[in-house]
Amino acid sequence: MIFKSLMAAMAIAVGLSGTAAMVATPAHAQNNVEAEIIGFHQLCEKGDRKACIRFGILIGQNEQRHADWRRAHADWWWWEK
Repeated sequence: MIFKSLMAAMAIAVGLSGTAAMVATPAHAQNNVEAEIIGFHQLCEKGDRKACIRFGILIGQNEQRHADWRRAHADWWWWEK
């Protein structure tokens, strides 16, 4: 009987620690390309012309991503309103 109680307690402890590990792990919403695009946009806003060009190239490489970014960051295309 004690063995079953210990096994049940161990199973609960393992389950709770696994759940805690999942909650404590941050979600990565951005992939590497998106993070790179954001970095180039920030540098572009600070006046780095090469970053502006690279930002435009990365956005232009994928039309669907371009459309998604236009919707998600409408303020970045303020001049087209």
